[in-house]
Amino acid sequence: MTVKNQKSNKLSTAPYKGVRDFYPEDAFIQEYIFRIMKRVVEKFGYVVYNASILEDTNLYLAKSAEEIVLNQTYTFMDRGGRPVTLRPEMTPTIARMIAKKRKEMVFPARLYSIANMFRYERPQKGRLREHWQLNADIFGVSSIDAESELITLAHELMIQFGAQPDHFRIRVNHRELLYKWFVGHMKLTADLYHKVTKLMDRRLKMSDTDFKNEVTALIGCQNQEKFWQMIHVTSLSTLPDELKGEKCTVELRSLFEKMKARNLVSIVFDPTLVRGFDYYTGVVFEIYDLNPENNRSLFGGGRFDEILNVFGVEKIPACGFGMGDVTIRDFMETYQLLPAYQSSTDVYVCGIGPDAVALAEDIAHQLRLKGLNTASDLTGRKIASQIKTAVKQAIPFALFVGEDERSSGRYKLKHLKDGHAEVLSLDDVCGFVRKKIRQVSSVRA
Repeated sequence: MTVKNQKSNKLSTAPYKGVRDFYPEDAFIQEYIFRIMKRVVEKFGYVVYNASILEDTNLYLAKSAEEIVLNQTYTFMDRGGRPVTLRPEMTPTIARMIAKKRKEMVFPARLYSIANMFRYERPQKGRLREHWQLNADIFGVSSIDAESELITLAHELMIQFGAQPDHFRIRVNHRELLYKWFVGHMKLTADLYHKVTKLMDRRLKMSDTDFKNEVTALIGCQNQEKFWQMIHVTSLSTLPDELKGEKCTVELRSLFEKMKARNLVSIVFDPTLVRGFDYYTGVVFEIYDLNPENNRSLFGGGRFDEILNVFGVEKIPACGFGMGDVTIRDFMETYQLLPAYQSSTDVYVCGIGPDAVALAEDIAHQLRLKGLNTASDLTGRKIASQIKTAVKQAIPFALFVGEDERSSGRYKLKHLKDGHAEVLSLDDVCGFVRKKIRQVSSVRA
């Protein structure tokens, strides 16, 4: 590998293409998203796990074509001559971990992570080369109850991010339903079935004319009637008669009954939903934004019971989904749901007089011991300049300290947003600030 010598040129201040820098305001939003993710999944009983971003490339080659792995991932040879990939998704990693410790684990196992992923692809709205993703998976449950729980969890996440039920749709299908129809009734070969489902997965990104033309090119004219019969189904009750008694249809009916009992009105049956990954074996679902400005898939998942096959161990039923931080942030921005930035610092101590810096440092130290996040001004500048710094950094309170304040034990505390001021003892300062902090805990929790 040759690295361009840039010693004689100025380095660019831009981040690497397709990744992001997180300045305080951006990091605040990201941490807000992470906190909601963590709070909701833990409410459902999921526990956290993690792993390295580096994986043996063979982990991905086992389930994907070599061309896809080499062209769409960050894959390289390490100094020991071993092929290494920056993880493009978390499912193979958790499958590897489950396969390794399956004899020691207690099932069902509810697991989650919030991890960063890397994919070498063209950056575009909602899709970057690096993103963070919530991964929620349940292992050891073969019944439709696993999908029911995960879809309920996905719905709850959307509500906690501020969405209304009419902002999104939860589209649901069953991979076995498609197989029964395309292979069992239309008699497509396995290879052609694979190509047709890949085409269906791209349907919403294509014009109707282009989609119809590609369908014709793949399956010809003779099979078209049966193909469109399936594609145009609008509910489980209007499925072809040949599919109504199938086990997969029964599972879907049970799932929709459970969702109706929980008053999840955003869920719909969509026979065109495929989900791109080949490892899905049963129910698949996807949360879709209905806003015309951001009309796209937000996140999704499904059942992947065969995921442990490549490790040569016994099957463990599995189901899960992944929610990316890029798409959910775009969704929140579209609906004006992003919280206003607030610093994690509670108080900025402004010094007055010749010993301003020392006085401010001492009081800041005392406030920290009392549990407040406190910064002190270290410049000795004029008070107006110190206040300006606190305001620009979105610190909610300024405390003013001089020799008179030190002697009296009474300090002026100013709420910088509304200008309201109180003269208080240090103990009262702590109580007053904590009370205000509790009022905005929905943002900072």
